[in-house]
Amino acid sequence: MSAPGPDGVLGPEGVLVVEVPSLLAGVRIDRAVAMLANVSRTAASGLVASGRVLVDGVAVSVGRHVLRDGATLTISLPAPGSDEVEPEAGVEFRVVHADAHVAVVDKPAGLVVHPGAGHQRGTLVGGLLARFPDVAALVASGVCAADRPGIVHRLDKGTSGLLAVARTEPAYRALVAQLADRSMQRRYLALVEGTVADDRGEIDAPIGRSTRTPTKMAVAAGGRSARTAYTVVERRFTPRPTTLVELSLQSGRTHQIRVHMAAIGHPVVGDARYGTPERALGPGRFFLHAFALGFSHPDGGEHMEFSAPLPADLSSFLGGLVHAEDIGIEGEGSKRLLLGAPDSAHTDP
Repeated sequence: MSAPGPDGVLGPEGVLVVEVPSLLAGVRIDRAVAMLANVSRTAASGLVASGRVLVDGVAVSVGRHVLRDGATLTISLPAPGSDEVEPEAGVEFRVVHADAHVAVVDKPAGLVVHPGAGHQRGTLVGGLLARFPDVAALVASGVCAADRPGIVHRLDKGTSGLLAVARTEPAYRALVAQLADRSMQRRYLALVEGTVADDRGEIDAPIGRSTRTPTKMAVAAGGRSARTAYTVVERRFTPRPTTLVELSLQSGRTHQIRVHMAAIGHPVVGDARYGTPERALGPGRFFLHAFALGFSHPDGGEHMEFSAPLPADLSSFLGGLVHAEDIGIEGEGSKRLLLGAPDSAHTDP
């Protein structure tokens, strides 16, 4: 038997059998499947609809039914190759940098990184396969899962910004190692609710599945260690108190920034899952942008740094009041970065 992947991707063919613990008694079947199989709620609903979920040996077709304590839940996972992705030339994203070993792309908000139930087409992976067909070899060699060739790290659908993509097996292993040893530098801008009192700080709190809502993440004593450092860029008081912060990740847990900021009473503006939606940003969009990425190049070790401009929707929401010097980036290029104009040093090749 094989387990699902750690980041919400369906694993290879296998059967997961679980005796329902008291903690999940009364929980909807689709929510329980999402938590136990480590997949999205949408993917869990797809498993139920396709007859891959059994309760006490009987297939269920409606995810809203609830589980009882002691029942046997059986989840059949898809076979290898069923997640292979077709190239899609129409997927739009900006290539910030590309060479024979690695690419850096600027993902727009609303674009899902890799396929899942409900998002089989129109993903960043489909676009990458069209633009960089060589990444498919990483699947053929067994280095990457079929549905995420070259993907080293992810961004949520509602988050915009920079992602590193490996184009060769050595590059993939090198970049994953940099993520693991925390030498890859990832910096974000977020507008959060309320006034953050301290000019800078670090949130050191483990993150795991929420015991109240298994499809959400939460600060949990039994969770995985997670650290997020923040620096206040600007405090705003109209039309309501908000704070613009720069954040850097010392770990990479699911929804880490969103969970940590909500845990200290400052959820990301527009984050409906951990805070309150923002009509002006639109459904599913929240104010979080991965604006800077740094790593050692997999071939030769040269340190490389990349930046992505604040997207027009976020820049417009701020009202153009942010100044480049506030986040410690020097020069006219940084002003373009924050206000939404492309950085000419890193254009689409």
